Amino acid sequence: MEFKSNVMRVLDKHKIKYKSYCYLGTGALSGSEVAAALGQNPACVFKTLVTVSKSRHFYVFMLPVNHELDLKKAAAAVEEKALDMLPQKELLPLTGYVHGGCSPIGMKKLFKTTIDATAANFPTIIFSAGKIGYQVEVALSDLQQVIPCQLADISAQS
Repeated sequence: MEFKSNVMRVLDKHKIKYKSYCYLGTGALSGSEVAAALGQNPACVFKTLVTVSKSRHFYVFMLPVNHELDLKKAAAAVEEKALDMLPQKELLPLTGYVHGGCSPIGMKKLFKTTIDATAANFPTIIFSAGKIGYQVEVALSDLQQVIPCQLADISAQS
């Protein structure tokens, strides 16, 4: 039987077309290694990061695996003064996902999500299917039908 993550089930429920990938057994750990294992351009493979404001509001950011999140740009995008990365030990209780398998789709709560503006340069983007070892490829317009999200320049200069 083919593996279906909760993310894939949500996409199916919304009748969203997607392509799924499995990179189990490749030894890939970092996002760049995952992109290489999938034979994909790292600029279109996105990681999902969760941040927290001083007032304990949580925000989700998606950006290419070969980019770093610019916390000042990210804070400006969500109209906060400052943001910090969510401590790893808080990720699972807050989102339902573990580090390395966090997806913007299917979190325990819906958080304001911002996707790096470079996503608009590609017909589809690839991101976690909600389980380590699995990714999904979805058109940005389709992703926007499943989760409310905005595009913004949130990457640090490399």
